[in-house]
Amino acid sequence: MLARFASPIRKLSRILAVGGMTLLVAQAALAQRPADLAAARQQLVEQVKEAVSDPRVLEAIGKTERHLFVPADQRKNAYFDMALPIGHNATISPPGIVGFMTEQLDPKPTDKVLEIGTGSGYQAAILSPLVDKVYTIEITEPLGRRAAARLKQLGYDNVFCKVGDGYEGWPEHAPFDKIIVTCSPEKIPVPLVEQLLEGGMMVIPLGERFQQSLCLVRKKDGELHREVLESTFFIPMTGKAEELRERLGDEATPQLENGGFEETTARGVPLGWYYLRQAELINDGRVHAGQRSMRFASESKERTAHALQAFGCDGERFRQLRVSALVRLDRVPAVTDRSDFAGLQIHFYDDRRMSVGSQLIGPWTGTSDWSRREEVIRIPPRAKLAVLGIGLFGLTGEMLFDDVRVEAVSP
Repeated sequence: MLARFASPIRKLSRILAVGGMTLLVAQAALAQRPADLAAARQQLVEQVKEAVSDPRVLEAIGKTERHLFVPADQRKNAYFDMALPIGHNATISPPGIVGFMTEQLDPKPTDKVLEIGTGSGYQAAILSPLVDKVYTIEITEPLGRRAAARLKQLGYDNVFCKVGDGYEGWPEHAPFDKIIVTCSPEKIPVPLVEQLLEGGMMVIPLGERFQQSLCLVRKKDGELHREVLESTFFIPMTGKAEELRERLGDEATPQLENGGFEETTARGVPLGWYYLRQAELINDGRVHAGQRSMRFASESKERTAHALQAFGCDGERFRQLRVSALVRLDRVPAVTDRSDFAGLQIHFYDDRRMSVGSQLIGPWTGTSDWSRREEVIRIPPRAKLAVLGIGLFGLTGEMLFDDVRVEAVSP
């Protein structure tokens, strides 16, 4: 997601964000002059090109004033490809994800689109110039009313807002050509299936609380055809969707999915890992074991090369976490700026998804063959969720990863 930044952005400590949770703190000054803001938006377009290729979607991102959709204290970060908190335990998604989901929806000028999860209104604003009408629903009343007022003030006249449970859809305006869901139910809500036009498409994150798949769903002859695009991590859908959630397994014990990178989607994307940037699966002689390893490579300090994964981690039950990975390095330079890093990052969050602590394992630099790197770290008592980031954060060179593990350690 992250690419090079030029003026007006002065200095950035490398950023990663997941569902509104920043893995490293941004330290940047964004000037508020219109010309500077326009330049920042164009820099954002360059950032998201790794995830988005549709010229119309890129144009919408370049023209949409994202700084007007975030709280005042977050405006300095508005044009970084990162999620940001907007209050009420909600976030505005990274523009790269917004753009990717929009592109997968294949928006047409004649489309009538239903969005579930208005949030700040940014996704609806991106869709507005690309389709005929956007109907958007937000379950959290203060967010819904604020977004509706903002969209009206900014002149998005083809966007219609409603406060309600998105699980039920908006039957009065059905059927819809396209549906986009920006929160994660366990299964596709039946009302949304019924309100999707024959031949229509839906982009929706589905799955458990921490392991989700972003799916492209097509409705053909009354049946749904689902394609998994990539793994992802969204805030769970609340309301009726949460009441119907059937997952009863242990969501508090730390465990990673696909730490060996052997399982992939039909598109060749590793399951379990998301927000991949400058990352690729390799299956040549450099692989440590099995068929695949993950390779991160960067030629510029201004671009990170990384992958993320979220997992449950209950600090009331477990006090320590053993983290390990097989790692191979090639020409990773020594750290000269404390904001640069190569290795593992783990950030912990409470049940409101507020940060309660972080740990860095590394930095690992130089050139070295495969070896296991391992460390036992403390779990904050209030932790309920952890996010692991692996890769190069502001450093150049190449890192290969395999057999990444997390394991709770008895006190």
